[in-house]
Amino acid sequence: MEPRIHYAQTKDGVSIAHWSIGEGAPLVYALGPHMSHRQLEWQLPEFRTLYERLGRGRQLIRYDSRGTGLSERNIDKISLDSYLLDLEAVVDRLGLEKFALAGSLYTGPVTINFAVRHPERVSHLLLWCCWARYEDLFRSPLFASFRALRTQDWTTYSETVAHSLLGWSQAEAAGRLAAFIRESTTQELMSVALEAIEEFDASEELTNVKTPTLIMHRPGIPLPDISVARELASRIPGAQLAMLEGQAMMPLTPEDIERAAVMFDEFIGEAQEAQADSGAFRTILFTDVEGSTALTDRLGDSAARALLREHERLTREQLKAHGGSEVKTMGDGFMA
Repeated sequence: MEPRIHYAQTKDGVSIAHWSIGEGAPLVYALGPHMSHRQLEWQLPEFRTLYERLGRGRQLIRYDSRGTGLSERNIDKISLDSYLLDLEAVVDRLGLEKFALAGSLYTGPVTINFAVRHPERVSHLLLWCCWARYEDLFRSPLFASFRALRTQDWTTYSETVAHSLLGWSQAEAAGRLAAFIRESTTQELMSVALEAIEEFDASEELTNVKTPTLIMHRPGIPLPDISVARELASRIPGAQLAMLEGQAMMPLTPEDIERAAVMFDEFIGEAQEAQADSGAFRTILFTDVEGSTALTDRLGDSAARALLREHERLTREQLKAHGGSEVKTMGDGFMA
Protein backbone atom coordinates (compact mmCIF):
# COMPACT_ATOMS: atom_id res chain seq x y z
CA MET A 1 0.00 0.00 0.00
CA GLU A 2 1.29 3.47 -0.90
CA PRO A 3 2.51 5.36 2.20
CA ARG A 4 0.52 8.37 3.36
CA ILE A 5 2.22 11.74 2.90
CA HIS A 6 2.58 13.99 5.95
CA TYR A 7 4.10 17.43 6.42
CA ALA A 8 6.47 18.95 8.94
CA GLN A 9 7.13 22.66 9.41
CA THR A 10 10.74 23.84 9.71
CA LYS A 11 11.84 26.57 12.10
CA ASP A 12 12.13 28.95 9.13
CA GLY A 13 8.59 28.17 7.96
CA VAL A 14 9.11 25.68 5.11
CA SER A 15 6.75 22.70 4.63
CA ILE A 16 8.59 19.37 4.28
CA ALA A 17 6.82 16.26 2.91
CA HIS A 18 7.62 12.90 4.48
CA TRP A 19 6.35 9.36 4.92
CA SER A 20 7.25 6.28 6.91
CA ILE A 21 6.73 2.54 6.45
CA GLY A 22 7.30 -0.46 8.71
CA GLU A 23 7.58 -0.81 12.45
CA GLY A 24 10.54 -1.03 14.79
CA ALA A 25 13.70 0.96 15.37
CA PRO A 26 13.64 4.04 13.07
CA LEU A 27 15.97 4.61 10.11
CA VAL A 28 15.92 8.01 8.37
CA TYR A 29 17.23 7.80 4.80
CA ALA A 30 18.24 11.09 3.12
CA LEU A 31 18.77 11.39 -0.64
CA GLY A 32 20.02 14.25 -2.80
CA PRO A 33 18.20 17.21 -4.41
CA HIS A 34 17.27 15.47 -7.67
CA MET A 35 16.28 12.08 -6.25
CA SER A 36 13.26 12.87 -4.12
CA HIS A 37 9.51 12.86 -4.68
CA ARG A 38 7.46 11.24 -1.93
CA GLN A 39 4.63 10.15 -4.22
CA LEU A 40 6.37 9.34 -7.49
CA GLU A 41 9.22 7.39 -5.85
CA TRP A 42 6.79 4.75 -4.68
CA GLN A 43 5.62 4.24 -8.26
CA LEU A 44 9.14 3.33 -9.44
CA PRO A 45 9.68 -0.42 -8.88
CA GLU A 46 13.40 0.10 -8.15
CA PHE A 47 12.77 2.57 -5.32
CA ARG A 48 9.76 0.71 -3.97
CA THR A 49 11.78 -2.53 -3.72
CA LEU A 50 14.62 -0.69 -1.98
CA TYR A 51 12.34 0.95 0.57
CA GLU A 52 10.31 -2.16 1.28
CA ARG A 53 13.53 -4.09 1.95
CA LEU A 54 15.06 -1.37 4.14
CA GLY A 55 11.76 -1.10 6.02
CA ARG A 56 11.72 -4.79 6.89
CA GLY A 57 11.90 -5.13 10.68
CA ARG A 58 12.22 -1.37 11.22
CA GLN A 59 10.50 1.97 10.60
CA LEU A 60 11.90 3.62 7.46
CA ILE A 61 11.45 7.38 7.09
CA ARG A 62 11.94 9.33 3.83
CA TYR A 63 11.40 13.02 3.19
CA ASP A 64 11.70 15.58 0.40
CA SER A 65 14.17 18.37 1.09
CA ARG A 66 13.00 21.90 0.39
CA GLY A 67 12.75 22.62 -3.33
CA THR A 68 12.10 18.99 -4.28
CA GLY A 69 9.21 16.57 -4.63
CA LEU A 70 6.12 17.45 -2.62
CA SER A 71 7.94 19.79 -0.24
CA GLU A 72 7.67 23.54 -0.65
CA ARG A 73 9.28 24.66 -3.90
CA ASN A 74 8.99 28.42 -3.45
CA ILE A 75 12.66 28.53 -2.47
CA ASP A 76 15.22 31.11 -3.56
CA LYS A 77 18.10 30.13 -1.30
CA ILE A 78 19.48 26.85 0.06
CA SER A 79 22.23 26.27 2.60
CA LEU A 80 23.65 23.46 4.70
CA ASP A 81 21.80 24.85 7.72
CA SER A 82 18.50 24.90 5.81
CA TYR A 83 18.89 21.23 4.87
CA LEU A 84 19.62 20.47 8.52
CA LEU A 85 16.40 22.28 9.46
CA ASP A 86 14.49 20.04 7.02
CA LEU A 87 15.82 16.88 8.65
CA GLU A 88 15.29 18.24 12.15
CA ALA A 89 11.67 19.19 11.38
CA VAL A 90 10.83 15.66 10.21
CA VAL A 91 12.38 13.77 13.14
CA ASP A 92 10.85 16.23 15.62
CA ARG A 93 7.43 15.93 13.98
CA LEU A 94 7.65 12.13 14.30
CA GLY A 95 8.88 12.37 17.90
CA LEU A 96 12.03 10.34 17.20
CA GLU A 97 14.32 10.51 20.21
CA LYS A 98 16.96 8.19 18.72
CA PHE A 99 17.31 6.86 15.19
CA ALA A 100 19.74 5.52 12.60
CA LEU A 101 20.61 8.04 9.88
CA ALA A 102 21.63 7.10 6.34
CA GLY A 103 23.02 9.48 3.73
CA SER A 104 23.63 8.90 0.04
CA LEU A 105 25.77 10.89 -2.41
CA TYR A 106 25.00 14.61 -1.94
CA THR A 107 23.64 14.25 1.59
CA GLY A 108 26.99 13.26 3.12
CA PRO A 109 27.75 16.72 4.58
CA VAL A 110 24.18 17.04 5.87
CA THR A 111 24.06 13.69 7.68
CA ILE A 112 27.61 14.07 9.03
CA ASN A 113 26.83 17.51 10.45
CA PHE A 114 23.54 16.34 11.95
CA ALA A 115 25.30 13.43 13.69
CA VAL A 116 27.92 15.81 15.11
CA ARG A 117 25.35 18.35 16.31
CA HIS A 118 22.97 15.73 17.75
CA PRO A 119 25.10 12.76 18.92
CA GLU A 120 22.49 11.84 21.52
CA ARG A 121 19.87 11.28 18.81
CA VAL A 122 21.78 9.46 16.04
CA SER A 123 22.35 5.82 16.99
CA HIS A 124 24.10 4.81 13.73
CA LEU A 125 25.44 6.74 10.74
CA LEU A 126 25.47 4.99 7.35
CA LEU A 127 27.08 6.72 4.36
CA TRP A 128 26.57 5.33 0.84
CA CYS A 129 29.06 6.70 -1.76
CA CYS A 130 29.17 9.99 0.14
CA TRP A 131 31.68 12.80 0.40
CA ALA A 132 32.39 15.36 3.11
CA ARG A 133 33.06 18.30 0.76
CA TYR A 134 31.86 18.87 -2.76
CA GLU A 135 35.30 19.81 -4.06
CA ASP A 136 36.27 16.16 -3.58
CA LEU A 137 34.36 15.53 -6.81
CA PHE A 138 36.44 18.00 -8.81
CA ARG A 139 39.13 15.36 -9.33
CA SER A 140 36.72 13.36 -11.54
CA PRO A 141 36.46 14.26 -15.27
CA LEU A 142 32.83 13.12 -15.19
CA PHE A 143 32.03 15.87 -12.69
CA ALA A 144 32.88 18.61 -15.20
CA SER A 145 30.56 16.99 -17.74
CA PHE A 146 27.69 16.81 -15.27
CA ARG A 147 28.22 20.43 -14.31
CA ALA A 148 28.08 21.65 -17.94
CA LEU A 149 25.01 19.60 -18.82
CA ARG A 150 23.11 20.80 -15.76
CA THR A 151 22.77 24.31 -17.11
CA GLN A 152 22.79 23.58 -20.86
CA ASP A 153 20.49 20.59 -21.44
CA TRP A 154 18.11 19.49 -18.68
CA THR A 155 16.91 16.36 -20.48
CA THR A 156 20.40 15.11 -21.39
CA TYR A 157 21.58 15.90 -17.87
CA SER A 158 18.81 13.83 -16.28
CA GLU A 159 19.41 10.94 -18.71
CA THR A 160 23.17 10.96 -17.99
CA VAL A 161 22.67 11.10 -14.23
CA ALA A 162 20.13 8.26 -14.35
CA HIS A 163 22.45 6.00 -16.35
CA SER A 164 25.36 6.81 -14.04
CA LEU A 165 23.29 5.96 -10.97
CA LEU A 166 21.96 2.66 -12.33
CA GLY A 167 24.70 1.55 -14.69
CA TRP A 168 24.66 1.89 -18.47
CA SER A 169 23.17 -1.57 -19.01
CA GLN A 170 19.88 -0.60 -17.32
CA ALA A 171 18.34 1.32 -20.23
CA GLU A 172 14.65 0.86 -19.39
CA ALA A 173 15.05 1.56 -15.68
CA ALA A 174 17.32 4.55 -16.44
CA GLY A 175 14.64 6.02 -18.71
CA ARG A 176 12.10 5.83 -15.87
CA LEU A 177 14.59 7.33 -13.44
CA ALA A 178 15.44 10.22 -15.78
CA ALA A 179 11.77 11.13 -16.11
CA PHE A 180 11.45 10.89 -12.33
CA ILE A 181 14.40 13.29 -11.85
CA ARG A 182 12.72 15.86 -14.10
CA GLU A 183 9.51 15.56 -12.05
CA SER A 184 11.35 15.80 -8.72
CA THR A 185 12.50 19.37 -9.26
CA THR A 186 13.02 22.00 -11.95
CA GLN A 187 16.20 22.91 -13.80
CA GLU A 188 16.26 26.25 -11.98
CA LEU A 189 15.76 24.75 -8.51
CA MET A 190 18.34 22.08 -9.27
CA SER A 191 20.88 24.75 -10.15
CA VAL A 192 20.11 26.67 -6.94
CA ALA A 193 20.53 23.50 -4.88
CA LEU A 194 23.73 22.27 -6.51
CA GLU A 195 25.35 25.70 -6.48
CA ALA A 196 24.72 25.79 -2.72
CA ILE A 197 25.89 22.21 -2.25
CA GLU A 198 29.19 23.06 -3.96
CA GLU A 199 29.97 25.14 -0.87
CA PHE A 200 29.13 22.40 1.64
CA ASP A 201 32.12 21.20 3.66
CA ALA A 202 31.92 18.79 6.59
CA SER A 203 35.60 17.78 6.45
CA GLU A 204 36.46 19.63 9.67
CA GLU A 205 33.68 17.79 11.50
CA LEU A 206 34.81 14.25 10.68
CA THR A 207 36.95 13.81 13.79
CA ASN A 208 34.00 15.00 15.91
CA VAL A 209 31.66 12.18 14.84
CA LYS A 210 30.91 10.08 17.93
CA THR A 211 28.28 7.86 16.30
CA PRO A 212 29.11 4.32 15.07
CA THR A 213 29.65 4.85 11.33
CA LEU A 214 29.60 2.58 8.29
CA ILE A 215 30.98 3.89 4.98
CA MET A 216 29.88 1.93 1.90
CA HIS A 217 31.63 2.53 -1.41
CA ARG A 218 32.09 1.09 -4.90
CA PRO A 219 35.61 1.24 -6.33
CA GLY A 220 34.15 0.74 -9.82
CA ILE A 221 32.12 3.98 -9.99
CA PRO A 222 33.56 7.14 -11.59
CA LEU A 223 32.76 9.44 -8.68
CA PRO A 224 33.40 9.89 -5.86
CA ASP A 225 36.89 8.42 -6.10
CA ILE A 226 37.81 5.59 -3.75
CA SER A 227 40.26 7.93 -2.02
CA VAL A 228 37.28 9.96 -0.77
CA ALA A 229 35.85 6.92 1.01
CA ARG A 230 39.25 6.06 2.49
CA GLU A 231 39.59 9.59 3.87
CA LEU A 232 36.17 9.40 5.50
CA ALA A 233 37.04 6.06 7.08
CA SER A 234 40.43 7.25 8.33
CA ARG A 235 39.15 10.48 9.88
CA ILE A 236 35.85 9.38 11.46
CA PRO A 237 36.81 7.66 14.74
CA GLY A 238 36.09 3.93 14.64
CA ALA A 239 34.40 4.05 11.22
CA GLN A 240 34.08 0.87 9.17
CA LEU A 241 34.64 0.82 5.39
CA ALA A 242 32.76 -1.71 3.25
CA MET A 243 33.52 -2.17 -0.46
CA LEU A 244 30.89 -3.41 -2.92
CA GLU A 245 31.33 -4.65 -6.46
CA GLY A 246 29.37 -3.06 -9.28
CA GLN A 247 29.17 -0.04 -11.57
CA ALA A 248 25.94 1.63 -10.37
CA MET A 249 26.16 4.56 -7.97
CA MET A 250 22.85 3.63 -6.31
CA PRO A 251 21.65 0.19 -5.14
CA LEU A 252 18.52 -0.08 -7.26
CA THR A 253 18.71 -3.58 -8.77
CA PRO A 254 17.28 -6.51 -6.74
CA GLU A 255 20.73 -8.03 -6.12
CA ASP A 256 22.24 -4.67 -5.16
CA ILE A 257 19.34 -3.84 -2.88
CA GLU A 258 19.70 -7.11 -0.99
CA ARG A 259 23.47 -6.71 -0.57
CA ALA A 260 23.10 -3.13 0.67
CA ALA A 261 20.23 -4.03 3.01
CA VAL A 262 22.20 -6.91 4.53
CA MET A 263 25.06 -4.47 5.21
CA PHE A 264 22.61 -2.07 6.86
CA ASP A 265 21.12 -4.88 8.96
CA GLU A 266 24.44 -6.34 10.04
CA PHE A 267 26.03 -3.01 10.92
CA ILE A 268 23.06 -1.75 12.92
CA GLY A 269 22.80 -5.10 14.70
CA GLU A 270 26.51 -5.23 15.53
CA ALA A 271 26.51 -1.65 16.82
CA GLN A 272 23.50 -2.39 19.03
CA GLU A 273 25.23 -5.43 20.50
CA ALA A 274 28.37 -3.40 21.19
CA GLN A 275 26.31 -0.73 22.94
CA ALA A 276 24.55 -3.40 25.02
CA ASP A 277 27.91 -4.83 26.08
CA SER A 278 29.13 -1.42 27.24
CA GLY A 279 27.38 -1.75 30.61
CA ALA A 280 24.23 0.16 29.70
CA PHE A 281 20.88 -0.69 31.32
CA ARG A 282 19.42 -3.96 30.09
CA THR A 283 16.04 -5.67 30.20
CA ILE A 284 16.07 -9.46 30.67
CA LEU A 285 13.20 -11.09 28.78
CA PHE A 286 11.83 -14.61 29.25
CA THR A 287 9.06 -15.98 27.01
CA ASP A 288 7.08 -19.16 27.39
CA VAL A 289 4.31 -20.80 25.38
CA GLU A 290 1.59 -21.51 27.92
CA GLY A 291 0.32 -25.08 27.94
CA SER A 292 2.79 -26.35 25.34
CA THR A 293 2.47 -29.97 26.48
CA ALA A 294 -1.32 -29.92 26.11
CA LEU A 295 -0.86 -28.16 22.77
CA THR A 296 1.34 -30.98 21.50
CA ASP A 297 -1.17 -33.57 22.66
CA ARG A 298 -3.98 -31.77 20.86
CA LEU A 299 -2.19 -30.90 17.59
CA GLY A 300 0.34 -33.70 17.30
CA ASP A 301 4.13 -33.39 17.23
CA SER A 302 4.46 -32.10 13.65
CA ALA A 303 1.81 -29.37 13.84
CA ALA A 304 2.92 -28.28 17.31
CA ARG A 305 6.51 -27.99 16.14
CA ALA A 306 5.41 -25.89 13.15
CA LEU A 307 3.56 -23.56 15.51
CA LEU A 308 6.63 -23.24 17.75
CA ARG A 309 8.80 -22.44 14.74
CA GLU A 310 6.43 -19.59 13.89
CA HIS A 311 6.67 -18.40 17.51
CA GLU A 312 10.47 -18.44 17.22
CA ARG A 313 10.37 -16.48 13.96
CA LEU A 314 8.09 -13.79 15.39
CA THR A 315 10.14 -13.48 18.58
CA ARG A 316 13.41 -13.12 16.66
CA GLU A 317 11.86 -10.49 14.39
CA GLN A 318 10.85 -8.43 17.42
CA LEU A 319 14.24 -8.82 19.07
CA LYS A 320 15.91 -7.56 15.90
CA ALA A 321 13.47 -4.67 15.46
CA HIS A 322 14.00 -3.42 19.03
CA GLY A 323 17.73 -4.01 19.38
CA GLY A 324 17.35 -7.17 21.47
CA SER A 325 19.84 -10.03 21.69
CA GLU A 326 18.90 -13.70 21.91
CA VAL A 327 20.74 -15.55 24.70
CA LYS A 328 19.22 -19.01 24.25
CA THR A 329 16.05 -20.93 23.48
CA MET A 330 14.58 -23.36 25.97
CA GLY A 331 12.19 -25.67 24.10
CA ASP A 332 9.11 -23.47 23.99
CA GLY A 333 10.63 -20.22 25.27
CA PHE A 334 13.39 -17.65 24.92
CA MET A 335 15.86 -15.92 27.18
CA ALA A 336 16.85 -12.55 25.64
